[in-house]
Parts: sequence; structure tokens; C-alpha cells
Amino acid sequence: MKSVYNFVVTPKGERYNNKKKVGGSELILNTEIYNHQFVNRTAIVKSIPLIGDTDILPGDEVIVHHNVFRRWHNVKGIEKNSRSFFDENTYLINQDQIFLYKRPTRWSRFKESWWRAPKGYCFVKPLKAIDQFNIESEKPLQGIVKYSDGTVEVNELVGFRPSSEYEFIVDGERLYRVLSNFITIKYEYQGDEEEYNPSWA
Repeated sequence: MKSVYNFVVTPKGERYNNKKKVGGSELILNTEIYNHQFVNRTAIVKSIPLIGDTDILPGDEVIVHHNVFRRWHNVKGIEKNSRSFFDENTYLINQDQIFLYKRPTRWSRFKESWWRAPKGYCFVKPLKAIDQFNIESEKPLQGIVKYSDGTVEVNELVGFRPSSEYEFIVDGERLYRVLSNFITIKYEYQGDEEEYNPSWA
């Protein structure tokens, strides 16, 4: 199946990440369909659009918008699928709903694959707050670039605009997706920077 303008993807695993293994037991974390924090955001690309240029290929793993697989209730209380839904294993999404992608290792000459950010996005790792008078756990509006679209270098220390953070958990790390043009400053490392990753991530 191919679409003229959309990527065709299938969820990697279940549509929701509601369960977690703890020892030999399974813990239920969420029972609501509304909570976007427990929606699966990982998909596999089945086909790419017939029209347009993209670096993404069929078979790539992608991180997508939380609304792609999320269900919702209409005003009559009837459960509905997102507008991306085609069938349970097939979803049609736009380019701007893909935030990271990586190639399977079998298609690469390298033993490991890594995430790449498409044009317009960077992913930033927040920093632990070191100010003893700050009651917050992390430094506001600062972080280390983990994945970049090329506008800034990976591992650069940057600052970004307020309310530009969109939280993701990627490979067990809590990261912020930030629009590349919302990164406003590059800092010099002071030597006391420490990445912040909460235990629940």
C-alpha cells in the first residue's frame, strides 16, 4: 500500500504502553485512553509518499506524534480512532508527525543504528539544577543536544524559548523535542553540567 502524500506506518508493539515489567510481575500503569504519556509513539515505516523528497525509507523506525495511535471519545461517548487510522496495523501520517527516524542495522554497514532528526527538529537533554536555592529538579530552558537536524551540533549546550519543550522518552531517556528555530543561544560548558533523567523514565 502506498499513499500520494502520506507515510504509511504500523505501530511497533501495542498502541498503548500501559504495562511495565517489575521483577516477575506486570504492573498496569494506565487505564485511560486520553493520557498521551502512555500512548506508543514508535512505528515502522511501511511505505513513503509517492510525491516529495524525504531521507526516510521503508523499514525505518520512527518516533511519531502522540495522537497518531491514540483513541478518543466523541460527544456521544463513542470510542474513535485518530484521523491517521486506516486499520489496526496501518496508519497514514504527514511528514510533520515524524520527529525521529533510524535505519535497521541490517541495512547499515554499522553494527548499531542511531536516531536522526528530520529537518526542523532537535532533541535536547535537560540538565540537573545545581542552584541550592532552586526548588526545581532541572535547569530551565537549557540542555544538551542529543539529536540534531544539522542546524546545531550534537553535544552542544544550548538554550531555547519558553514553552517550546515537547517531552519524549527515547530509549529510556527523557528528552525535549524543540523546534530548531526555537534554539536561541549556545553556551560554553562550565564543567558542572549534569544531565537530568528522572527515575520514572
